[in-house]
Amino acid sequence: MSNPIKVLVVGCGNMGASHARAYHKMPEFEIVGLVSRGPESRAKLSQELGGYPEFGDYEEALAATKPDAVSINTYPDTHARYVKHALAQGAHVFVEKPLANTVEECQEIKELATKANKKVVIGYILRVHPAWTKFIDIAKTLGKPLVMRMNLNQQSHGSTWEVHKNLMNSMSPIVDCGVHYVDVMCLMTEAKPVSVSAIGARLSDELVDGMYNYGQLQVRFDDKSVGWYEAGWGPMISETAYFVKDVIGPKGCVSIVDKNPKVDQTGSDNVDGHSATNALLLHHSATNEDGSFSKSDEMLDTTFEPDHQGLCDLEQAYFYKAINEDMDMTQHLDDAINSLKIVLAADQSFKTGQTVPLD
Repeated sequence: MSNPIKVLVVGCGNMGASHARAYHKMPEFEIVGLVSRGPESRAKLSQELGGYPEFGDYEEALAATKPDAVSINTYPDTHARYVKHALAQGAHVFVEKPLANTVEECQEIKELATKANKKVVIGYILRVHPAWTKFIDIAKTLGKPLVMRMNLNQQSHGSTWEVHKNLMNSMSPIVDCGVHYVDVMCLMTEAKPVSVSAIGARLSDELVDGMYNYGQLQVRFDDKSVGWYEAGWGPMISETAYFVKDVIGPKGCVSIVDKNPKVDQTGSDNVDGHSATNALLLHHSATNEDGSFSKSDEMLDTTFEPDHQGLCDLEQAYFYKAINEDMDMTQHLDDAINSLKIVLAADQSFKTGQTVPLD
């Protein structure tokens, strides 16, 4: 085996810690440092993993460790700047979504990565999820147009609400989380988005001026498909129907369901539940002459799915593959830019009250 890829992990919160755990147990990677502005989080993670060099300053860590790759898991408003620094130092990059806060910065990073011949992989966790891949594949069999209904509301409180408020210093829930689900919609339709509109509401005075913690977007595609996505964060958010993942087409519908319904004691802000499927319910619309359905509904078991840490492991296996096999990441970056463009247009629609056309 060739020498392991030296990786610098930046951000030691929830996602950064999960990715660090993945690197720690993969012989393909060698962690050369943990970076966090908060000394407690990086010290705790370093201790858990047996001791790694700790840094409080990103640029100092880059200079000291000279990594082959950088894993960026910080708040979104730092992503673009950190990615550019890493590429300038000749490192490959894994970065949590979104790649940047503007489409223009995303395009700039794509050009920099191409020029430097370095891989940039964005943490679209649902793309490596086997059950979500199956969900997308089934949606493609339902005919056109598709109606896609998705949400992820989080009744956050305590430390999770503090994290959400920090995230909302730069972007709303429909932008931050929306890129995942809009990306899924684009994969399902394989069509061009043509316009987006959005509504929203500010439900807390604890937010920065102009920010809103509830939003819903509606996107239209050139094959007549439509999709909506809803997201709300905060202690006031309802947990009724907070997790809806449902796709309808002329031939039927497929939904993520819990085949063994029970009261969920973990709450809607539990990260392990955000990508969980448990089962897919497939309904066929074809009927017999008497009007009865010609085929029974199918309950497709997906309890084989990995947990949150397992998904982070899969993301880092993909990152290694991209580097080791010199994969062309053009489509990956184009898709990420496309989904960001849609949710930023939704944010514009909320602020202006107008439907925004997409080029």
